[in-house]
Amino acid sequence: MTIKSFTFGPFQTNTYVVSVDERVFLIDPACFTEYDRQTLVNYINSLTAQRSNSAAVLQHSGLSILATHGHLDHLWGAAWACRQFHTEVCMHEADFPLVETIQEQYDLFGIPAKPEPFPIKSLTAEGGLTVLHTPGHTSGSVCLYWPDEKVLLSGDTLFCMGFGRTDLPSGNYGQLIQSIGILFDLPDDVRVYPGHGSTTTIGAEKRGY
Repeated sequence: MTIKSFTFGPFQTNTYVVSVDERVFLIDPACFTEYDRQTLVNYINSLTAQRSNSAAVLQHSGLSILATHGHLDHLWGAAWACRQFHTEVCMHEADFPLVETIQEQYDLFGIPAKPEPFPIKSLTAEGGLTVLHTPGHTSGSVCLYWPDEKVLLSGDTLFCMGFGRTDLPSGNYGQLIQSIGILFDLPDDVRVYPGHGSTTTIGAEKRGY
């Protein structure tokens, strides 16, 4: 497994490209500018070149776009990524309404833009991935866990010495605390890659609480 992180956009959102065997996962496509998009596609195409010397193979069959939840800062580049890689964004169905009404999020934060629509479908496990439904930050928040690699991509459920806010639509503090409890049942040496900020481990976060 290789994990490449990028930090994009005005909210400093982490986008990850995870390569596992012959699969590539683009997680939370937060690329905000043309420079962001070009940086991301150059890296992904470099993975393709190492494997097949044909970007078309990766674009059509080897890459999945996953979203940890339906907030705009994790989806700035979703429409572009769907076009670029000829696929949909996979996410928990409980957050479909957030995507379908994403203009309301732009309006809430005073962002004067009209977001492009993009295709979505239900997220399922693949490539050794376990999907943990961790509601609280949003109803459909998930964490992406590779148990064999002891790697967790936690979205905005768990940060380094913190956790996601619950005062936005579909947030629920009680649910978030329960979800963090689920994560704290994982082994202490699981590496945590959050949606914002630096990496950590489950053990470090348990000690911090």
